[in-house]
Amino acid sequence: MKLTAIPQLYRHSNRAIEVISVLSKYGLANWLSRLDFEFAKSLFKAPDGEALARKSPEVRLRLALTELGPTFIKLGQVLSTRADLVGVAVAEELQRLQSDTPADGPEAVRSTIESELGRPVAELFREFDDRPLASASIGQVHAARLHSGEAVVVKVRHPGVEHKIRVDLEILAGFAQWAESVGELRAYRPRATVSEFQRIVLRELDFGREERNMQQFAADFADDPRIHIPRSYPELCTARVLTMERLDGIKLNDSARLGQAGLDLVEVARRGAELYMTMIFAHGFYHADPHPGNLLLLPGNVIGLLDYGMVGRIDEQLREDIEEMVLAVVAGDAAQLTLVITRVGEVPAACDRSALAVDVADFVAFYTTQRLDEFNLSGALNELTEMIRRYQITLPARVAMLLKVLVMLEGTSRLLSPQFNLLEVMRPHQREMLWRRMSPVRRVRKLRRIYREFEHLVEVLPRGIHEIMDQVQSGKFDVHLDHRGLAPSVNRLVFGMITSALFLGSALMLSQRVPPLVADTSVLGAAGVTLSLILALRLLRAINKSGHLERRNK
Repeated sequence: MKLTAIPQLYRHSNRAIEVISVLSKYGLANWLSRLDFEFAKSLFKAPDGEALARKSPEVRLRLALTELGPTFIKLGQVLSTRADLVGVAVAEELQRLQSDTPADGPEAVRSTIESELGRPVAELFREFDDRPLASASIGQVHAARLHSGEAVVVKVRHPGVEHKIRVDLEILAGFAQWAESVGELRAYRPRATVSEFQRIVLRELDFGREERNMQQFAADFADDPRIHIPRSYPELCTARVLTMERLDGIKLNDSARLGQAGLDLVEVARRGAELYMTMIFAHGFYHADPHPGNLLLLPGNVIGLLDYGMVGRIDEQLREDIEEMVLAVVAGDAAQLTLVITRVGEVPAACDRSALAVDVADFVAFYTTQRLDEFNLSGALNELTEMIRRYQITLPARVAMLLKVLVMLEGTSRLLSPQFNLLEVMRPHQREMLWRRMSPVRRVRKLRRIYREFEHLVEVLPRGIHEIMDQVQSGKFDVHLDHRGLAPSVNRLVFGMITSALFLGSALMLSQRVPPLVADTSVLGAAGVTLSLILALRLLRAINKSGHLERRNK
């Protein structure tokens, strides 16, 4: 473990030991699952009583994160958006993570509300139900009614949850530093992933940000009767308390009530998908958690959205890249799709681009020949993500989140209508993409951006050249070279020189019969020669294993 990772773990040693013990238990269960000894597989039990060793690795990971508590559950939910890092199978399993956090008592909840809003609960609300409607990792929700008569829900942050999360974040940062030095884990980009997770979870702690998200969605859909965004009450909102309108509807995961309501579910599925396409391709700001529990069906086939803690944003450049990707798939242009993938993602130096191009061509050929009524968009996106991961290409977090949202959206829509096809809903937006790309306004905007960048380059270039010339004239100009793969060769060279020196010195000791002697032979000399021969064999084995012992130029 790196020394820089020790302070984070030492400061919170009790929690760090708890995390390590839980991870060790599930790690040992993973090891036992590979053995043929049936009795050993029953050593560790899951909460449901089944042996952990008999569960899949993906399930064991989900159970480990659940046992570690709210922060790690949130980490798993974030990783579920990064199928390009952890793989589609792991991402799909992590989507099942649910936080079952015990609710705080009425005194703690009322104390938080009164300290944040500065007045007793009885003055703030005509009615306040002390029994929570739900309790999640960060906060819990209570039903209430204002003195003006409006029904509301009040979301209250758990006392002390911010400190607990920050402790876990420091421990995760320590683990991430260690994981960067482990070859098998480095491909998962642990430090970057933990850094991204820290940014997301600390934002979710601030209910004021969620309130602003609600207000932006309300402004975007102010004239759209198909969707209802709950109203927030700014005078009753802070960073730890969020008060919003209470929506009475049917959640999409309540299949019994959906069947009795007599709603046009096919129309609702199409309408919900159209709303998300509008968010993504028109507004560039979308609700990033469209699972069935966050969508309500209201009277008149109106859709109500809940939980605005996780949202996604798309800037102009990213929208152009996404449009190019979609249009390349529709047109069957494998070369263009490969170009967009390598431009958007972070491509490793050792990536086999020609093999990637072949795989992309196969992917495009397979999916562009399918009939529209047979096309499975979520399957296509999952296959594309798995292919990108196979070549160790890392997508930007915003792109990975968008792909996950599209997969979830199609899955949620098919709960309402099994024959639903998201590609049909996307077709009109494909035409809009083409029109936007040819729009004179967009071209002028792009030329203006290029001009500003070029203008900045012209401004800084003379100063940069002048600084370089000053360094050259003063003899301070340095050229730093990064020798990739040179360190192992240098290490082997030094190792070989030490081995040779040990052999020569030991041989001299043998020839001079340096005491102590056994059977007229120098003990130190014999030991040194033996050790040098062992080291030489080890060095030859390492060189041979690397495949560079007898390489011939072809």
